[in-house]
Amino acid sequence: MSLEHTIEHLRCLKLTGMITGLEHQRSQSSYGALGFDQRLGHLVDAEVSQRESQRFKRLIANGRLKVFAEPEAIDHHNGRGLDRSVVADLLTCGWIERQQNVLITGHTGTGKTWLACAFAVQAARNGISIGYRRVGRLLEEMEIAHADGSLPKLRGQLAKTKLLILDDFGLTPLNGRGRADLLELLDDRVGSGATIVAGQMPVKDWHAFIHDPALADAIMDRLIHSSHKLALKGDSLRKARSTKARE
Repeated sequence: MSLEHTIEHLRCLKLTGMITGLEHQRSQSSYGALGFDQRLGHLVDAEVSQRESQRFKRLIANGRLKVFAEPEAIDHHNGRGLDRSVVADLLTCGWIERQQNVLITGHTGTGKTWLACAFAVQAARNGISIGYRRVGRLLEEMEIAHADGSLPKLRGQLAKTKLLILDDFGLTPLNGRGRADLLELLDDRVGSGATIVAGQMPVKDWHAFIHDPALADAIMDRLIHSSHKLALKGDSLRKARSTKARE
C-alpha cells in the first residue's frame, strides 16, 4: 500500500492529527533514525494532541464566556485578597469534580468576572464543560421558557454543564418566579455540577437580598455547602489600567 493510499485511509477515518504528524515526520530527516514503535507513538501523540485542542476550542465556544481569561495571568498583587495557595488549589479543578461551588465577591472592577472566567478556561483545558450566564439575563430567559414550553430543555442544558458561572448576582432584584427558578437551577446542580457565583454584594447579605426566608434558606444551603469564598479587595482594576494607559 502506498503512503498516499495510507494517508487517504487516515483521512477517511478522520485521523487528521496523525496525517499532520506523518507529514511532519516526512519533512524531518531526524525521524529516520527512530524505530517503528517510536514513530508510531509520535503519530498517536499528534492525534491525541489535536483532538484535545479541538475539544478545548469547542468547550470555549459553547461556554460563551464574557472574556477569555488565561489563568497564568491571574494578578496576585498585595491588597487584592487573593491567596496564591488557594488559587493554585482551585486551578487543579478538584473542586469541580467534587461538585463544589466558588463564591466570588468584591466591588465593581475588582476582577470578579475575569477570575471566574479564568477558572472556567482552566476547566476547559481539563476537558470539563463550561457555561457563563448573567443572573438577570438567565432569569429573563427562563421567564420566556416558561411561556413557550422550553423550560425543561433549558434546565437540562444547564444541569449538564459541569461548571456554570452565574455572574452579577445581586445586581437585579428577584421576583417570586425568579427566586423559585434560581432554587430549581441550583437544586438540579447538587451532585451533578459545580457553580461559580460572582457578585458585588458580600455573601452575608445574600439571604436578605433574596427576600423570602424559606427560599433564601434553601438557596443559601445549596450555595454555601462545601463552597470556597473569594472576597476581592482593592481599587478597580479597570480604573488602574485606564490611569496607567494615560501616563
